[in-house]
Amino acid sequence: MTPWGTVEADLGVRDGRIAALGSLGSCIAGERFDARGLHVLPGVIDTQVHFREPGLEHKETIASGTAAALLGGVTTVLDMPNTVPPTTTADALADKVGRVHGRAWTDIAFFVGATPENASTLGALEGLPGCSGVKLFMGSSTGSLLVDDEAALAEVMRHGRRRIAVHAEDEGRLVERRHFAAAPGAGVGVHPVWRDELSALLATERCLRVARRFGRRVHVLHVTTAEELEVLERHRDVATFEVTPQHLTLAAPDCYERLGTLAQMNPPIRDARHRTALWRALRAGLVDVVGSDHAPHTREEKARPYPTSPSGMPGVQTLLPVMLTHVHEGRLSLARLVDLVATGPARVYAMARKGRIAVGADADLACVDLTRRVRLTHAMMRSACGWTPFHGLEVVGFPVATLLRGRIAARDGDLVGAPEGRPVVFEETLAARLAGDPPRS
Repeated sequence: MTPWGTVEADLGVRDGRIAALGSLGSCIAGERFDARGLHVLPGVIDTQVHFREPGLEHKETIASGTAAALLGGVTTVLDMPNTVPPTTTADALADKVGRVHGRAWTDIAFFVGATPENASTLGALEGLPGCSGVKLFMGSSTGSLLVDDEAALAEVMRHGRRRIAVHAEDEGRLVERRHFAAAPGAGVGVHPVWRDELSALLATERCLRVARRFGRRVHVLHVTTAEELEVLERHRDVATFEVTPQHLTLAAPDCYERLGTLAQMNPPIRDARHRTALWRALRAGLVDVVGSDHAPHTREEKARPYPTSPSGMPGVQTLLPVMLTHVHEGRLSLARLVDLVATGPARVYAMARKGRIAVGADADLACVDLTRRVRLTHAMMRSACGWTPFHGLEVVGFPVATLLRGRIAARDGDLVGAPEGRPVVFEETLAARLAGDPPRS
């Protein structure tokens, strides 16, 4: 997939970047890869993963998470800050960046978490190497990060310049309605009752109100409700937003009856009315990004009785195959999918040289067989948690090989060579450093 659609062409790579497109059969090359019969897409950019390192490595590590990503056609990931300790300081960010070399199979960057205590430092933190921006939790989910009142939210938004990624659930309403989950005999099916539509809408409305007040760009993560979509459509000047494959594919109550707590995540999988609204928004061009919200926990942890079971599910390895299946079934075009999982993420977060097939871009490529049928299983997953909510699903369309900066890094379900991932470079921080003017608070 090139900027002008699907074409049959050769692709030349030099020094890790795309050097030529066209008829290159007569050129001398040190190595050739025959992709006939495949579609070559820009490498997928997963903008929301929780790799749990440091502190929770039994769930996932940078090494295991990026290995799973690469096998799924993902070449770049943005990791969330709710680790132990949380990524809220320059030292914590530097520690994560220091873990990349020799361990990450994909390129990677890390969000810093916003808190009332570090708000005044966020302008400086967001400009540090390897930082993908600021992540804001408006409702408690996993970890200790929480900004749950409007004054604290305003303090976060007034410091810094880059787009803020937002988990929008209203903490006050979650506390008020927790009795639904805590009632004797309550099962995981009440999860979307506890964390209801209004909890999402209230937080999204507050986020957009404060963002407009400060002229701050925001990216609302894992949108789940029809009501939020109506509000977001009116705020396109300040807000982009994301949906997940699981919210596009699963629906309540069926998912909770079949999967139990394996279907538990925040915000919840909701009923088919909301899933239909998400697809309507996607087809209308309103959705900017599809990200996995890869949030692994062990099977033992997920087997705890609800509501002590943790929320979250893995998804970085299945993002592309699941969405390619939706392409096969006619719900969206291949070109639209590429924009949602590659070009759009690079555009939203201003990534340098990522997300497209064009001369000068990084040669990050996913070579997919659009006709290949594969039944997903727990055993196929390279995540340390070792399971998938899509176990048993037959997907149509599957990554055959993944190239990172022109090198074949995964092929036919196996990793190739050694991990060569690097910290992602962002256009806004790069421009500021070149100008000698780091972002100011």
